[in-house]
Amino acid sequence: MGYDHSHDHAGHSHGPTLSAGDSPEARRSKERAILIAAVLTGGFMGAEVVGGLVSGSLALLADAGHMLTDFASLVLAWLAFRLARRPADWKRTYGFDRFSVLAAFVNGLSLFAITIWILREAVERLRDPSEVLGDLMLWVAVGGLVVNVVAFWVLSRAEGDNLNVRAAALHVMGDLLGSVAAIVASLVIIWTGWTPIDPILSVLVVLLILRSAWAVARESGHILLEGAPAGFDARTVATDLEACVPGVARAHHVHAWSITQERPMATLEVDLASGADADAVRRAVKDRVRETTGMEHVTVEVSTTAAQGR
Repeated sequence: MGYDHSHDHAGHSHGPTLSAGDSPEARRSKERAILIAAVLTGGFMGAEVVGGLVSGSLALLADAGHMLTDFASLVLAWLAFRLARRPADWKRTYGFDRFSVLAAFVNGLSLFAITIWILREAVERLRDPSEVLGDLMLWVAVGGLVVNVVAFWVLSRAEGDNLNVRAAALHVMGDLLGSVAAIVASLVIIWTGWTPIDPILSVLVVLLILRSAWAVARESGHILLEGAPAGFDARTVATDLEACVPGVARAHHVHAWSITQERPMATLEVDLASGADADAVRRAVKDRVRETTGMEHVTVEVSTTAAQGR
């Protein structure tokens, strides 16, 4: 069997590969943004707990509980960036970047847990309404809104295509919506005394964040399951190579996955046409895949069996 295993690795390495938008400085910027958001979230969480207990507001307590899990999630996201700095070794040849995807997946799932808790508390409050101090609730909610707006602004400036930062921003967005709901609920209570608005708006916030939470969990789960990157169809790639690259008799065993959202990779085998030059075909295949998919890290195995059989 005539296989040429001398893979052409020009243009990539087996250590952490950075995309054009994922320079070391960009990573440090994202890391700083998550740390700032974590400090802001954790710092205000205590104020919301106290305010929620004193005022009797479920919206504030729900938002405080959300902020607690968000604080833990932001710390996890920050640790993921710190861990990803460690170089690849013989046990982990791709480095530690995948930990950030795992952090995003955990963060996405934690939003579902928060949702269940808020829904349960809302049902209990609707069954058994309690007194809510609207004035105190309003001031605490306004403070929470300011903190969340600043945290979300910091994260949105650094987000880019990073799934880990997206998950962190989603948590903060949930907090921001919770603060808005608490402000509206407090104003309604101050003006009308109708306390059921508090749990009702809490449920509305939950419904708003569920869709995004599912998107983050689904996308990160897809990466963890070694799913093909978005827009990559192995069948289309194989057909295109056979039709457009001279010297390719057959393209097969096409596999693609992502280490992180920014690090897609692919491997494939090609059978050479009779008389084709293996090195030239390998380079042409890599160039064609890069042109059609934008993928920089492609390993090509060339088989000369087909050529020898003709």
